Amino acid sequence: MLEIVVIGIGTGNPEHMTVEAIAALNAADRVLIPRKGAAKADLAELRQAICDRFLTNPATRIVAFDMPARDADAGYRDGVEAWHREIAGAYRPLLDGVEGRVALLVWGDPSLYDSTLRILDHLAAGGLAFTRRVVPGISSLQVLAARHGIALNTIGGPVQVTTGRRLREALPDADSIAVMLDAGCAFEAVPAEAFDIYWGAYLGMDAEIAIAGPLSEVAGRIAEARAAARAEHGWIMDVYLLRRR
Repeated sequence: MLEIVVIGIGTGNPEHMTVEAIAALNAADRVLIPRKGAAKADLAELRQAICDRFLTNPATRIVAFDMPARDADAGYRDGVEAWHREIAGAYRPLLDGVEGRVALLVWGDPSLYDSTLRILDHLAAGGLAFTRRVVPGISSLQVLAARHGIALNTIGGPVQVTTGRRLREALPDADSIAVMLDAGCAFEAVPAEAFDIYWGAYLGMDAEIAIAGPLSEVAGRIAEARAAARAEHGWIMDVYLLRRR
């Protein structure tokens, strides 16, 4: 029977690997490492570096494969659904007829704004027989709060986790708003005088950047740092917390 093990690997620092994650990695018969093109080669290299450091089982086989790119011109929801089906199609020939454990190394935590578990749903709906196991990882929100030395919540206050797209549509009524998957500085759309911001990019990696302060004072600095970093690396992953003042 095929078992797919989805392992959270943290946000870029190999030392984010938990003891449970290392054990699951070494129990796998094969590990799939996605390639996302030259611009995002760092992501595949980090997964390989994790295997080089922690994988001690000589029987475990590492298999790299090309990940389909999302069509940016398609409507968002339909485009993402189509992309997930394409990724499931890329997984399928790597899994058909396979027995044993196959590990997928997922950035951050598999249950927080990651698509891997939904892609497994597509595989199951397509007739692939397998069981799944999820190993939690350190999320970008945890690392963000640690880097800035803050708690995500105020005393007795809620935290709403949302996306940049949704933040532009409507401002949540929460003391603390954690924003992920922001394609382009959605914090510029909120009342700057009302919030402090705690922002981080490439958290856990050598290229890590962290900026905090009153949104009215640091929004421009964050936007400039973000644009420069994206131009330098060819990609960016950032996250931030908005805290009502």
